[in-house]
Amino acid sequence: MIDNIGLVAAASLISAGIGMGIGALGPAIGEGLALAQALSAIAQQPDEANNITRTLFVGLALVETTAIYTLVVALIILFANPFWAYFVNQAGG
Repeated sequence: MIDNIGLVAAASLISAGIGMGIGALGPAIGEGLALAQALSAIAQQPDEANNITRTLFVGLALVETTAIYTLVVALIILFANPFWAYFVNQAGG
C-alpha cells in the first residue's frame, strides 16, 4: 500500500509530465504555423525577406515563452513542491 509521501511524489511526477506535454504542444503548433506563413510571405515578396524574418523571430520568441513558463511550473512542481514538505513533516521526517 502506498503512503502519503509516495502518493504526493507520484502525483507530482505525473502532473509535471502531463503539464509539460500539453504546455509544449501549443507553442510547437503555433511556431510551425508561423514559420509556414512566413515562408509563404517570403515566397510572394522576396524583397521583404529581412522584415518578415525579423518579425518572425520576435513572434517566435514570444510564442516560446509559453513553453518556458510551463517548464518553470513543472520544475516547481518537481523540486519546490509545498505539499512535499508538509507530508514529510507529518510523517515525522
